[in-house]
Amino acid sequence: MANVIENAATYDASFVPASVWRLDGVDPRTRLIAAVSFSVLVTAVDSLPTLVAALAVVVVGAGWTGALGQQRWKRLIPVNLLVLMLLGLLPLSGGATPVLSVGPIVVAREGLVQALWIGLKANAIVLGVLVLLARLEMASIGYALGRLGVPEKLTHLLLFTVRYLEVLQREYTRLWSAMKMRGFRPRVDGHTYRSFGYLVGMLLVRSVDRADRIVAAMKCRGFCGRFHPLDHAALTVRDAWFSALVLVVLAGLAALEWA
Repeated sequence: MANVIENAATYDASFVPASVWRLDGVDPRTRLIAAVSFSVLVTAVDSLPTLVAALAVVVVGAGWTGALGQQRWKRLIPVNLLVLMLLGLLPLSGGATPVLSVGPIVVAREGLVQALWIGLKANAIVLGVLVLLARLEMASIGYALGRLGVPEKLTHLLLFTVRYLEVLQREYTRLWSAMKMRGFRPRVDGHTYRSFGYLVGMLLVRSVDRADRIVAAMKCRGFCGRFHPLDHAALTVRDAWFSALVLVVLAGLAALEWA
């Protein structure tokens, strides 16, 4: 909290546009719109220079803002594993320009190019979203979506899902520990399949029972279908600087693609 107050005081006193790089002070709605706009633009472009430029922009942004730590960089590993799988499969799907032929196996240039395009787009989009939404709590994202006009039922579903995933994980751990203490050892047989079915069924039953108790508790506390956040965020000058910067970047990428 002290850091936030200190940053805000420094910003108000100096009024320097460079403070826009501190994304913690930017409104979540602005960051969400920026992430969606960047993702849509990267999805629409097709030229290699534009894709490389988009990836370079988000890498520079990650380094400049310090938004990504070591753990967040690791989130790109599953994406690139999928890209490697596509790189191994798409060139074998056929094409008019063979690059390599080993017996009946023909590696086509079109498949290699397509896999490269998919890899660049996937890395640029994922890294851009991670940078723009870094250190945003899921509750803040849910409230921002609500303020942007997303239906309340969808935002409630998102907030409750995030809140109770850990609770369901603990419930699953207790059930699994109880099965192991009773001597259960998974094998490839009908008993194992039935046991896993009972495990999933009990997890669903306990989830429904917990959901009923949560609904009753919320109604007892006066819940009438809406969440009322305590922080009434308002757009500031910092959001204007951030929006202008994002617009410049998007316009530059669009000009590089279609100019």
